[in-house]
Amino acid sequence: MAFRFNFSFGEDAAEADDEPELQLGTPQRERAAEAAAQCRDATPSEQPLRLKAAKEHHVPKDANQILENKTMEMVAGLYSVKISTVEKQLLDGLHGEDLVSKSVLAHSDLVPGVYEGGLKVWECTFDLLGYCSETEMQFADKTVLDLGCGAGLLGIVALRGKAKEVHFQDYNSTVIEEVTLPNTVANCRVDGDEGKISKPPSKRLKKAKCSLDLLAKCRFFSGEWSKVSQLLLSGSKPFSKYDLILTSETIYNPDYYGALHDALSQLLAEHGRVYLASKAHYFGVGGGVPLFEKFIEERNVFRTNTVKIIDKGLKRFIIEMAFKYSS
Repeated sequence: MAFRFNFSFGEDAAEADDEPELQLGTPQRERAAEAAAQCRDATPSEQPLRLKAAKEHHVPKDANQILENKTMEMVAGLYSVKISTVEKQLLDGLHGEDLVSKSVLAHSDLVPGVYEGGLKVWECTFDLLGYCSETEMQFADKTVLDLGCGAGLLGIVALRGKAKEVHFQDYNSTVIEEVTLPNTVANCRVDGDEGKISKPPSKRLKKAKCSLDLLAKCRFFSGEWSKVSQLLLSGSKPFSKYDLILTSETIYNPDYYGALHDALSQLLAEHGRVYLASKAHYFGVGGGVPLFEKFIEERNVFRTNTVKIIDKGLKRFIIEMAFKYSS
């Protein structure tokens, strides 16, 4: 099912998903029409920005349970849940967060304050993955946050790069449970007694042992940024601020800039770095790199540096952020 934000990126947007459209039965078509109407007709007052409560999602003792009924595919050299199967499950059962299911029914990638597109791997995530590889970014012994993680591919790369600890955050709990957690578990499997991380060989996972040591390095959170920050900073578990925060496609809506800025300033270690990947502009929503950089400059907390420009189609950027007083 090809998903789109409810605005246009123009002719040079990312290539459309090749997945065939899911065939909906009559009850599903009726629910889809109703959901689409609700998303289309809702006014801003009916869709206020919500401070969704933070929640930590724990890995069950038998981590392989998370992979039951999951079909995997290869994305950027990593195991990733096949999203079309997750969409079908949401359509069939309307389980998980009901509003996320309605967004799936309505073919909508963005319902502000309700569903923020976590069921799709967006273009700038691949840009940031490529940058990490090109620069041989060092993750060893570092604490890392994949902010607005969706599929969690950035955090998984950090985990496989021997990060000390990796946390994953997404707005929606359904995304964490149905996509992020399975992806992380699938990429933490080890072969035999050698304890080596297995290379992804095929779409269907064979029985393999999960590395509990790797999973023990991970924590998973859903909820709005300020609420997750509050949970981390006031929680009973010891919390070390992040050496690296990786985030992509999170500055499309200027209404969220204050919350994002506060989360970054509260959670980043003194000499830490943020790597943010974004399109130059998000037409129809209003955000983008120039506006966000202006916001950052006005707050006078961070300094920014453009470390890469991708000039194919709609221009995209990778921005490095650090505290102004840090070395």
